[in-house]
Amino acid sequence: MSDPIEEFLEENVQRVPKKKLTLGFLLNVLSGIFVAGTVVAALLFAIVFINPQSSINPLPPTTMPAPFLTWTPSPTPIVSLPETWTPTASPTDVPTETPIPPNTPIPTLEETPIPTADLESGTSFSIQGGSPSYAENSFHSEAGCNWLGVAGQVFDSEGSAVSGILVEAGGFLGANEISQLTLTGMAPDYGEGGYEIFLSDSPISSGGDVWIQLSDQANLPLSEKIYFKTFDSCDSNLVKINFIQN
Repeated sequence: MSDPIEEFLEENVQRVPKKKLTLGFLLNVLSGIFVAGTVVAALLFAIVFINPQSSINPLPPTTMPAPFLTWTPSPTPIVSLPETWTPTASPTDVPTETPIPPNTPIPTLEETPIPTADLESGTSFSIQGGSPSYAENSFHSEAGCNWLGVAGQVFDSEGSAVSGILVEAGGFLGANEISQLTLTGMAPDYGEGGYEIFLSDSPISSGGDVWIQLSDQANLPLSEKIYFKTFDSCDSNLVKINFIQN
């Protein structure tokens, strides 16, 4: 006697089409393979991510070569000073006093006072008639012809010599610029209230590029700039210009 359960199964299995049973099994197998492949791929990715140099990585990163040091700086020696180092000063020449020859008077301010002019406000001067005049230098015989200068006197309206007035010479003498200053009364060889200004160590011809002017001791002009000529001649190396009050 056959088992009723087995008969039931045989009848039902025979009723299921073989084609449907085979397709479902195939899909199940493919699904299992896909899931297993996904797991394996994820595992391989994790291994490569953690260790890029792993042998299973088909494209490992390039390994950089170790740096090669081609120059080694040498230590700089440290200069050490003694614990009690004291700088030594270089020897210097001690100035010695120049002895004054005997019987040589020492000039003092009392012996060479600076003259001052007592002028009223608005006082002015102009050149005296006959100026400028030219003569041979007779006041510096040791220089002879190696000298050129301008000199003279300054007079007030009554004809008295005036000392303490600034006399300035300027302009150009050849290629040399002239800028000299003195006071009337400082050159008594030319008379009371005399002045003298050295211009050059030799006579030079110029076409009126040198000037002379009077000023008070506050540097306010007392005359116009008087331009004069010079000559390349030993007979005319002293230019004499006198001024008189207007």
